[in-house]
Amino acid sequence: MIDGLLLLGSGIGAGLFGSLLGLGGGILIVPLLTLAFGLPLLEAVGVSLICVIVTSGAASGVYLERRVANLRLGMTLELFTAIGAMAGGLIAFLLDARVIELIFTGLLVYVAVTMARRRDAAPNAPTPGPAAPDPPIAGTSVADPRPGAIRSFLDRMSGPDYRIRRFGFGIVGSLIAGVASALLGIGGGLVKVPVMHVVMGVPLRVATATSNLMIGITASASAIIYLLRGGIDPYAAAPTAIGVFIGASIGSRIASRIDLRLLRGLFVAILLYTAWQMLQRAIA
Repeated sequence: MIDGLLLLGSGIGAGLFGSLLGLGGGILIVPLLTLAFGLPLLEAVGVSLICVIVTSGAASGVYLERRVANLRLGMTLELFTAIGAMAGGLIAFLLDARVIELIFTGLLVYVAVTMARRRDAAPNAPTPGPAAPDPPIAGTSVADPRPGAIRSFLDRMSGPDYRIRRFGFGIVGSLIAGVASALLGIGGGLVKVPVMHVVMGVPLRVATATSNLMIGITASASAIIYLLRGGIDPYAAAPTAIGVFIGASIGSRIASRIDLRLLRGLFVAILLYTAWQMLQRAIA
């Protein structure tokens, strides 16, 4: 009973931060279940994936209703993320737990440093104009439809005040996010948010909302593998998932009131703290 209440309370906290930061809560749930409740790492990852699905379901509807999430971009990238998630789910059961913990630690530190170095443009900075047309490629005619088709494709996925760039890097990042989701139970949000925000030029709030939309699908692809292999503990998953749903519902409604600098600071602080905890466990 007491453990159930503790799991419920922990789920509320994880869901709140996961919704605000587009992480799905898994970044907190996996260390919490392994370090505080003593669950085996793979079982903690399986429970975390269930919570990620709940977080996404609770938050993405609100973001879509407010038209913050970029649905077209999210679903395009999710095609590649789901492929990575299925592959990662198969790999997870072949690796030693310490290896997964070290991978978790390294990924968290890298993403934290990347986000900490990102700076927003000055409030009064002029807005850049439309990009100049690409010059003709040597050996091709000016009427070559490929460059224009690519620009049109990117324009359709862009928002009213930003333009998608480096889409190829976004595909690679999505594949990595899928593998990371299955291995670490994080939904892939800690990879998707920096990739969309830093690499592809999507505003942080839009990237966070779009990530919340994507992580549920990513986690579902991974969770199927864990369910078939008996890697999900229903007694731990049920109260934690309920708490995550409550926390995610609250987080999605207060996200618009949070300053972007505070949002990024929370993101970096949580990543570094979790990395330290997982590193201690891996080398103990």
